[in-house]
Amino acid sequence: MSRSHSNSDTQLTVIERAFSAAGAAFLSAVIVNPLDVAKTRLQAQAAGVLYHDIYRIPSFQTNTMLHDIKCTGIHMVSNSESPAYKGTVDVLYKVIRQEGFTRLWRGTNASLALAMPSVGIYMPCYDIFRNFMEEYTTQNAPKLTPYVPLVAGSLARSMACVSCYPVELARTRMQAFRVTQGDKAPGVWKTLFEVINPDKGTSILQSLHRYRFWWTGLGAQLSRDVPFSAICWSTLEPIRKRILGLVGEEASAATVLGANFSAGFVAGILASAATCPLDVAKTRRQIEKDPERALKMTTRTTLLEIWRDGGLRGLFTGVVPRVGRAGPSVGIVVSFYEVVKYGLHHRHSKSS
Repeated sequence: MSRSHSNSDTQLTVIERAFSAAGAAFLSAVIVNPLDVAKTRLQAQAAGVLYHDIYRIPSFQTNTMLHDIKCTGIHMVSNSESPAYKGTVDVLYKVIRQEGFTRLWRGTNASLALAMPSVGIYMPCYDIFRNFMEEYTTQNAPKLTPYVPLVAGSLARSMACVSCYPVELARTRMQAFRVTQGDKAPGVWKTLFEVINPDKGTSILQSLHRYRFWWTGLGAQLSRDVPFSAICWSTLEPIRKRILGLVGEEASAATVLGANFSAGFVAGILASAATCPLDVAKTRRQIEKDPERALKMTTRTTLLEIWRDGGLRGLFTGVVPRVGRAGPSVGIVVSFYEVVKYGLHHRHSKSS
């Protein structure tokens, strides 16, 4: 990476880094949300969510009943249009036709509520960890320097996941279950309270005891996001450094934007494709409605169930919209973040 880029990292405050990251997260969440909906619907359908015609509420069966669903559930629907989603384009088409165009942005409020604090923690922490580790390894263990992005990215992502996980759970459920056209879709808080209080007769004490369900599937989330972040940053940094190295010391905002978007796009595609099975497992655990089963599920057993039900194809359910979402998303977040940092650095340079 160029020297000017390194200087901008050390001169910016944590608040300025968080501001840069929040703006990037806002832009990315709005643009790629339809693909996120498509990916979640395909994975939820594979897990046992039945998407009936527009006059019925979608029913849910646990994964242990998936065979019965395939045998008896689908053919009972009398609608001339098959309720089952056949692919990414089919999901987008049916969501628009049956639920309305705006449903493609279902869960955007949760995505924004999640992305802005999550990325606001993730990106600044990654910068801080990377700079500290690079300085330490350069002086004491030069051979370990190439592994710094992998470790820094994993640590930063873990912190962001744990702190913001309940909103991630709400977003997945909001996107997975369909709301009939004209009905008011539940928001983030209502979705979260339905997780801990599915029966209106549940007492307050019982509800408090069930707050732990807000972290249902956290292990699966970490199992997906930590490898994703490790692959992403270990791929992104060499590409970004090589492109910026060709530019030299006189990097402009345009070259910073282009280098970071290109590196982020490639890294996002590779990381999302490699971790797709873990993403499928995460979705399946987050939409499980049986409390007892939800507590017993583990990432390993969930992956085995997915393999048993759908084989290799099941493990990569929704890979097309996931890859199509992750590439632009990572590119947008990283490039926007770095361009804002670049602008703030130059503002500091002129004022000093």
